[in-house]
Amino acid sequence: MNGPRTTAPPAGLPAQPHGPRREPAGKAAQLWVLTVRQIRLVYADSRVVLFSVAQPVVMLLLISQVFGSLADRSILPRGVSYIEFLLPALLVTTGIGTSQSAGVGLVRDMEGGMVRRFRVLPLSLPLVLVARSVADLTRSGMQLLVLVVGGHLLFGYRAGGGVGGLVAALLLSTLVIWALIWIFIALAAWLRKVEVLSSIGFFVNFPLMFASSAFVPVEVLPGWLAAVATVNPVSHAVEASRDLALGGQAGSEVPAALCAGLGLMLVMMLLAFRAFRRPPEE
Repeated sequence: MNGPRTTAPPAGLPAQPHGPRREPAGKAAQLWVLTVRQIRLVYADSRVVLFSVAQPVVMLLLISQVFGSLADRSILPRGVSYIEFLLPALLVTTGIGTSQSAGVGLVRDMEGGMVRRFRVLPLSLPLVLVARSVADLTRSGMQLLVLVVGGHLLFGYRAGGGVGGLVAALLLSTLVIWALIWIFIALAAWLRKVEVLSSIGFFVNFPLMFASSAFVPVEVLPGWLAAVATVNPVSHAVEASRDLALGGQAGSEVPAALCAGLGLMLVMMLLAFRAFRRPPEE
């Protein structure tokens, strides 16, 4: 009795596995899974979330009381209180600390072996970085919302530009923060050491934050510091956010901040993707 006929694979070729072959998930599905995973990690420790969300409100309390008590009302725009001057700036500077934590988290993933596991999976490595940036951006977005609510409850803050101006300032600040996050992701992908990244972060964060127009107008700064603040990209982002929130004439600050944020983010993304593809041994 003849049984079913089978065909052996040609000599030298491996036998084909039984069953249908599963194709790798598409990039959209990969990005979704990686982003959800990263968001869960970001919010895994409620204590870290609590302190990170409270940080901008603490900054608002301290800076408003220290600089607000020293600032002469004559140096501020007419009819603008120091809280109205300060809070739109904090929308931008709040993301500086968050951006550094994004880089530190990436380095820890690399040191812990998680990235090594990703390398053997059929997924696009750049999406790992995109997912991390999106997850950290959600935390920054929560910080911005808490900052606005805290400013309203503690100081009665109301945006002169109305809800539309405040929303525009929030969106602009979110874009700037995303660009800052990509700066530290690129640094983390190249340096791959938490200690080195933290040291560089100090020299990047403080000049960006304090050598700017965030806390006082550029006109009252010493000559050399005013020159630095004038070319500081954070100053342009702060002025754009402030103009939108106050409802003033944005002029060229908003387009300049948008172009600078998008351009910087694109460059940092390309550098980060290139560095992230390097084998761990290098």
